[in-house]
Amino acid sequence: MPDITELILDDHEWFRRQFAALDELRRSTPVDPTALRDVWQPLADHLDVHAVAEEEIFYPQLLRRGGDDAEDETLDAIGDHNDIRDGVHAAARHPIGTDAWWDAVQQARDANDEHMAEEENEGLPDFRLHAAPGLRDALGRQFRAFIQRHRDARGIDVGDKDPATYVEQVEDRNRISAGDADETARLDGSLGIGSLKGK
Repeated sequence: MPDITELILDDHEWFRRQFAALDELRRSTPVDPTALRDVWQPLADHLDVHAVAEEEIFYPQLLRRGGDDAEDETLDAIGDHNDIRDGVHAAARHPIGTDAWWDAVQQARDANDEHMAEEENEGLPDFRLHAAPGLRDALGRQFRAFIQRHRDARGIDVGDKDPATYVEQVEDRNRISAGDADETARLDGSLGIGSLKGK
């Protein structure tokens, strides 16, 4: 099972290939709206699902375990996700293949390109540096399961999120869960560090 950073990179490559496929369809004469829909709809759905999966699984752990820039990286990422969603949802309001539709698709693409570049150069390297391989593997399993469960973007909130509020809520949850772990250790006498046998 690839770790979560590899799965995110795999999605990024898929996004690039799908946008390139739209480029090829746009060059054809006449442009076939059905062919555009067949490429765009899975791409639009996956852009939405990928963003929510990152917000549910990756960024809370980056905030918990990342380096000094983790908060700024997360704020930027949530803002980027909002911009991507805005383009995806704007495209849904226009007939496929119209100028307005292409403008919205380009808006989503530009925001996604910016997000992927920042994530690949900042958030993902930060996480690889600070998170243990076992954690990255476990998160990879969660990430893949989430994507498979929500393939068509149904049953998840694909609305915009205020970046500052998102970070504040995640950090509050992280503090609570860290406090729960400390309390469990106090009650059972454990130091919470696992076995030292063989160390």
